[in-house]
Amino acid sequence: MTDSLHIVCPHCDAVNRVPVARLSAQPVCGKCQKPLFTAQPLELDSARFIKHIARNQIPVLVDFWAPWCGPCRMMAPAYAQATQRLEPAVRVVKLNTEQAQDLAAQYAIRSIPTLALFKNGREVARQAGAMDAAGIVAWAQAHA
Repeated sequence: MTDSLHIVCPHCDAVNRVPVARLSAQPVCGKCQKPLFTAQPLELDSARFIKHIARNQIPVLVDFWAPWCGPCRMMAPAYAQATQRLEPAVRVVKLNTEQAQDLAAQYAIRSIPTLALFKNGREVARQAGAMDAAGIVAWAQAHA
């Protein structure tokens, strides 16, 4: 394991090198001075999504969702709770498939909500359907 990891800032998208030992110490971005972890899912558009998937050296958990989807809306509070338990070991993000139809097509998202876990820019696991917070955490940790 390396001594430091690249973490993309959720505010300005700058890539930060963070010592592994400091991940839990509420690190801040070297560029904008805001927290690198917010305990809230990060909403991304297509351009930001690519950077966060490619440049974060921690696993990235993605909720592919849409505003009209009832199960997506029902799962949102559980996903937010799971974020508080998964960070800083996992970056937790949301991608609106209505606004990012290009990525929904690229990743062959056929049903929503769909959770996908990415490591080093590659998808390593996928789970369709709504889950509760404990289920999200357990699934993400099992594949991270």
